[in-house]
Amino acid sequence: MIYNTSRKKLALPEYGRNIQKLVNYALSIEDDIKRNRVAKNIIKIIGNKNPHLRDIENFKHKLWEHLAIMSDFKLKIDYPFEIPKLENFQEKPNKIPYKEEKIIFHHYGKIIEFLIEKAISLENIDEKRKEELTETIANQMKKSYLMWNSDEVNEETILQNLNRMSRGRLKLKKDFKFIDAKNIVKKHKKKRQSNRRYK
Repeated sequence: MIYNTSRKKLALPEYGRNIQKLVNYALSIEDDIKRNRVAKNIIKIIGNKNPHLRDIENFKHKLWEHLAIMSDFKLKIDYPFEIPKLENFQEKPNKIPYKEEKIIFHHYGKIIEFLIEKAISLENIDEKRKEELTETIANQMKKSYLMWNSDEVNEETILQNLNRMSRGRLKLKKDFKFIDAKNIVKKHKKKRQSNRRYK
């Protein structure tokens, strides 16, 4: 028995080995007219395999490109579209310039820093709403903290971190109380268990 693992790797596995055999057959045809006719039939077949893509712009163009790829760009036919050359596929893509921004506390993440800066910048907002926003940020910091360390949480540390990250510009009321850690941990554990179940 011959296994696919021992066979030649397919250029486009989504079309299957039988389509690749048809492409190989087209490559073996010496007569130009017959080779063009076979190529058009292959396009019809691979088009019928993906009828849901027919409404997509340049659908036919993509099929001819796929035919060229499956033939390793060796199929000499009258392409109805300009087909990219093999060299274009061998070029290495340009590196994506990632922003290297420094995060003060990794367990809070960049979003918390953004929220703090946004809260500081809000000038046309009354004190009560600013306090509510600061409380929401503080509670979110506790949630993020617990994601990293579900055993214990030091609320005093979170308050100190908030003070440092906001440069002392966001204040909480003296009677402010954080959300209950037990509820956060329970929800987090349930989420982790459900994620494991569906992996």
